[in-house]
This record gives sequence, structure tokens and C-alpha cells, in this order.
Amino acid sequence: MTGDALASSHERTLLVFGDSLSAAYGLQPEQGWAALLQKRLRSEGYGYRVVNASVSGETSSGGRARLARALEQHKPAVVVLELGANDGLRGLPVSAMRSNLQAMTVASQRTGAKVLLAGMMIPPNYGQKYSESFAQAYVQLARELKLPLIPFLLDGVALEPRLMQEDGLHPRAEGQPRVLDNVWRQLRPLLER
Repeated sequence: MTGDALASSHERTLLVFGDSLSAAYGLQPEQGWAALLQKRLRSEGYGYRVVNASVSGETSSGGRARLARALEQHKPAVVVLELGANDGLRGLPVSAMRSNLQAMTVASQRTGAKVLLAGMMIPPNYGQKYSESFAQAYVQLARELKLPLIPFLLDGVALEPRLMQEDGLHPRAEGQPRVLDNVWRQLRPLLER
């Protein structure tokens, strides 16, 4: 067994691949849910190293363009795919977002990674029909590809002003543990000791 293989057998990589919601926008990096996830994994005895490759402002097409390099560089065992919110805020076509998420999922799975899809909901700025089809894209994709799905990443946070930053889009530090709990419920069954 090579040194790399030996190291990887003890500590796997968990790649968080998202946008500002995972990049701890407006906070210190250690306050974000991805950093809190690393602490929880350690405290519960899971040998994973969290790599947070999230970029504020990222759309699904931007993520798709940079995913191959991240997969090659980090060789993750698990990918938490959290993209699409910026597509929705910009009113970009839901079909393109879904196609990008599907391509990223398939690319991740081809490397042997398990994928957890983080669902998102948006306000009805572009009409109720757009908002509904946006949210349903995650549900349909998860069903089609048999993926575990976080139904709504910001569940229990988005409608609580005390947990949200002034922009109304990003959770405060106080909301990050709740976001982590939303992730953890779906993530834990994918983890190996």
C-alpha cells in the first residue's frame, strides 16, 4: 500500500462544493456550517477531512466549469453539492441549472464519490411558477439519480430574522448550527467509520 493509499484509508475527504451559503459569507470561515461540520466529524469519531471549495456568487454553470479540477485535486469520498441559489436569484433557466447539477453529480459519482444534494428554495420574485419549478428541480433530480437530498438547506433558518444577516439571504453565525443539523441528518448515513 502506498503512502497516499495508507493516508486515505485513515482519513477520507469530504468536499463541500457550493456558493456563499457554504462559504460562510459575511462571517469568519470558522463560523460557517462547513467548519462546524469538521468539528462534529472529529468529535463523533469520523475520519474525514472537510475541504470547503465553495465560492460566493457561484452559479451552477460556474461550479460545473471548476468541478473536474476540484475532484482531481481532492479525490473526495463524499461531495456535498450546494449550488443553484444564485441561478434562482438571477432568474436563470431552471432546466440549465438542473442539467448542471446532474452533470456535476454524475462526474462526482464517476470518481467513486457519494453525492449529497442540498436543495434550495427562493422567494417568488420571478413568480410562483418559477419558484415552484426551481424547488422541484432538486426533488426530481434526487429521485431520478437516487440521491440523498437535504430538502431545504436553510430550513428553520431562512424565515427567522434573528438567524439571518441584514441581506435576508445569508445566515448569521447563530444560524449556522441549524444549517449544519439540516446537512447532518442526510449526510450521516453516507459516512463510514
